[in-house]
Formats: sequence, C-alpha cells, structure tokens
Amino acid sequence: MRAWELSQQGWAQRDIAEALGVGQPSVCQWLTAARQGGRDALRSRLRPGPAGKLLPGQQYVIADCLWHGAEAYGFRGDIWTCARVAKVIAEEFGVTYHPSHVSRILKAIGWTPQVPITRALQRDELAIQRWREHDWPQLKRIATRQKRTLVFVDEAGFYLLPAVVKTYGLRGRTPVVDEWQTRDHLSVMGALTTDGRVYTLVRQVPLTGVETVEFLWHLGRQIQGPVLLIWDRSPIHRRANVTEFVASVGAPGLRVEPLPPYAPDLNPVEWLWRHLKEQEMANLTCLDLEELHQEYHLALGRIRGKPRLFPAFFEGAGLSL
Repeated sequence: MRAWELSQQGWAQRDIAEALGVGQPSVCQWLTAARQGGRDALRSRLRPGPAGKLLPGQQYVIADCLWHGAEAYGFRGDIWTCARVAKVIAEEFGVTYHPSHVSRILKAIGWTPQVPITRALQRDELAIQRWREHDWPQLKRIATRQKRTLVFVDEAGFYLLPAVVKTYGLRGRTPVVDEWQTRDHLSVMGALTTDGRVYTLVRQVPLTGVETVEFLWHLGRQIQGPVLLIWDRSPIHRRANVTEFVASVGAPGLRVEPLPPYAPDLNPVEWLWRHLKEQEMANLTCLDLEELHQEYHLALGRIRGKPRLFPAFFEGAGLSL
C-alpha cells in the first residue's frame, strides 16, 4: 500500500524499493497489480489450503463411529485418544492423519477431552431410571399429601490432602500446591432438604451407627413435623441401633426410603459434596484437622449464602423439584 502511495506521488520504483527496504522486482509486481486491479488488489488474502482428505460430510460420521466405544474397535479400555481415533479414521475411511491433527477434527465435531465418570458394573440402569421417573414423583406426592419434609442424607470424607483441580499458571511453570502427606480426614454426614436447608455432622473419626442415630436425632430437633428421609444402603444406615431408632420414632414421624444400589449420582447431597471439594475448597491446604474443620464450615456457610445453587444439586442428580 505504501509503495502504491509513493508511486502516485511520482517516486521511481528504485527509490521506493530503497525507502521500503525491499527488492525492486517486488515493487514492480505490486504496482502492476495495483494498476490492473486497483488498490484492493494489494490487500492480503488467505490462500486456500489443500483439499481435505475426508469427503464432505464424512467428518461428522466420525462421531457416530466413536459413540460405539473404543472396545468395539478392539481397543482395551473404553478410552478414546487421538492415536486411537486416527486408527479408526484409517479403518473406516482409508484416510491417515497425524494424531495432532485428529485433535482439531474432534474439536470441530464437538468432542473435547474430559475426565470420565466411573460407575459400578453392578448398577441396574433400568432400576435407576424407574426410580427417577416413577418412585421420585411418587415420593414427592406422598411428602406433599402427608406434609412431610423431604430430606436426602449422604456421607463424605474431607482429607488434609487437597482436592486438586485445574488452575491457570504461567506457561512452562506448573503451579505447585503444597500438601501435608497424611490420610487423616473429617467424616461428614449431611442432609439436604428440597427447600435448600443443609444440616451436617462432623467427626474426626469414621462414622458408625452411633453417629447415624445422633444425626437423625439432630434432624428431628431441627425439622419440625414428619420427615421422609432418602439415603443409600450404606452399612452404617443398616446397623441394629439405627433400625431400632427409626422404629422407635415410628412411621408417622420418620419414614425412610432407600436409593437404588450403586447410584450415588441420584443423591443431590453427592453434588453438594462435589461443589464443596471442587469449587469452595479446591487446592486448599490445611495443616491439621482443626484448620480443615474450620475451612469446611466457612465453605458450607458460603454455599448456604448462595440459594441459587441448591436447585442445581437436584438438577445434577436428574431430579425435578
């Protein structure tokens, strides 16, 4: 552009080349293009790359192939990597790609690297779906008709080892999170109601049936009226003293319903624990259990101050309110 402007001012090509620090043949080429096509002929244009190896539409067929799982193509473990996808593309379409380019293809069709969710092989998916679609609406109707408070209960462990999640850092300088190497932890039993109330019991020792009875007694004092309690089939929920306590309260005051086996994702409290560990207490290092206990209560207080989060816990469990 500058060469064309100087030419319009009467400069010679040799002087323009010297002023701009380029070769005279380049100036000649530019000026010829400008005389033939005008100033726009000098604008930079993206040069089209080589035609893709895959035919139009084949790229999106890749997703359908991947949905069948890696084991369907003879790989060990149902995990997709760029190298594996490259082999599938070669097998299905006769086209070879470098694994680094496969990552761009996957991104174009909406596939991204993710951490998979582990699930027990013993899960009965039909029973879980039936509970979500049939039992849960029925329990809500029972709670409404009998004026019961719906409560989900679950347990979790909070360790001195920090819950390490991703964080931004300077390129080439991996961030470091110091940790005290120990398996000491807090044992927490928590309850979440459908209207967003949270109750917890925290101990520095493993929970037993004794703590379960103590927590149920605490819930009875905090929640006025009859309760419909939903929890899993954990051994501490089936202890003799827990069964005796539930029987002593009686069905009019406390009704207990179990979740399907191997279905922790059905419990909204599980999503509360996940938010605490991965958001509120992520990358947090504590020197002892007392400090961890304090940080836990501070994090729980922050969650209690965010009522918008509680519907998300139920939504994560696939339960409509």
